[in-house]
Amino acid sequence: MPVARIESLDHEGRGVTHHEGKVIFVDGALPGETIDFSPYRKKASYELAQISRIVRPSPQRVTPRCRHFGNCGGCSMQHLDVAAQASAKQRVLEDALWHVGRVKPETVFAPLVGPGWGYRYRARLSVRYVPRKGGVLVGFREKKSSYVADMDSCEVLPPHVSALLLPLRALIDGFSLRDRLPQIEVAIGGEREEQMTVLVFRILEKMTAEDEAALRAFAETYALHIYVQPGGPDTAVPFWPMPIPELAYSLPDFGVKLAFAPTEFTQVNHGINRSLLRRAMSLLAPQKGERIADMFCGLGNFSLPIASLGADVVGIEGADALVKRAARNAAANGLAERSSFAVANLFEITPESYAALGRFDKMLIDPPREGAMELVKSLPHSADEAAPSRIVYVSCNPATLARDLEVLIVQKGYRLRGAGIANMFPQTSHVESIALIERA
Repeated sequence: MPVARIESLDHEGRGVTHHEGKVIFVDGALPGETIDFSPYRKKASYELAQISRIVRPSPQRVTPRCRHFGNCGGCSMQHLDVAAQASAKQRVLEDALWHVGRVKPETVFAPLVGPGWGYRYRARLSVRYVPRKGGVLVGFREKKSSYVADMDSCEVLPPHVSALLLPLRALIDGFSLRDRLPQIEVAIGGEREEQMTVLVFRILEKMTAEDEAALRAFAETYALHIYVQPGGPDTAVPFWPMPIPELAYSLPDFGVKLAFAPTEFTQVNHGINRSLLRRAMSLLAPQKGERIADMFCGLGNFSLPIASLGADVVGIEGADALVKRAARNAAANGLAERSSFAVANLFEITPESYAALGRFDKMLIDPPREGAMELVKSLPHSADEAAPSRIVYVSCNPATLARDLEVLIVQKGYRLRGAGIANMFPQTSHVESIALIERA
């Protein structure tokens, strides 16, 4: 059986080593460990493997807190100390910047970290009726599988949501349409004293009167607010109790509060979101009189803090509903005069359509996983007076961040002043990061 020493972690949290000219990716292995491994998939240049025996464990290896770890696909790094997880993600970011983008930051920012457990204020739970497993299952998907994990608790969900998993199974198991309910979305807003938890039930057929009565009783027993969703996200409507107040989260550092619908995108980790905003605003340094673009602005998570610091912000977003939400949030916070929002497909932007937006002094970019390639290609060269003097780029994908930074640094003449990670998703391999780009 092959023996190897693990060299690093990859972007999926697997241990990486080399053996007989191949790269070996080992599930659950940690850097510095010596292990026996057993391949389960072989390709010409690499193999996927599992640990057969740990010969010498890493001092950073810990016992996973969750008993479903390894089966549930929601987490992949519970076996690594949470502080070490941040360091590992920083290395993933730096490796991507160099190997994908051929760029290095002048400064590596200290990781932004927070609580390692109970942090997920948003979640999408799968539901499946499985008679051979005793009825309905509610939870995350199994690792590398479309099956729903048989779980009765979750350590990354807030405790009161984790405690709902078994009652939800019993509730849905009693529904007449238990095999027509594939998903429950969780959204939490407010502070501890006024915390509000919404469950959005994706129900594909009309409920019977008995189903509706059971769902109302469930909401009242557990102090929940219930939406039902017969189709896409836009079809979600309040169900019980009525009327349902709006969800919202606050950003105390900037004196703003943002309302959101339960199916609209918000960050899952409220604490790290606040830390990320503090760093972003420190790096961007909005000033009165500046005109700043917030590209992929969503419902105004970055736009409103920019405006609260005195700059004029222009938020651009592809989803009309989010643009309207951002404008309402700006008005509700008294920031409408310093905020404007527009709908545009930033994946199809051109130098000409970018120029039509007018000159921006600075820019914040916060794209989805696909990155912002067409946007960065459309920016003027940094030597051009029309180019933003400073860009803060927030990313949820190190590979597309690195690709886009190569354009900004190599082709557009900017400098990568700094970059670092925010541990938005502890216990997972997900890497959230932030980079500062300035004129040379």
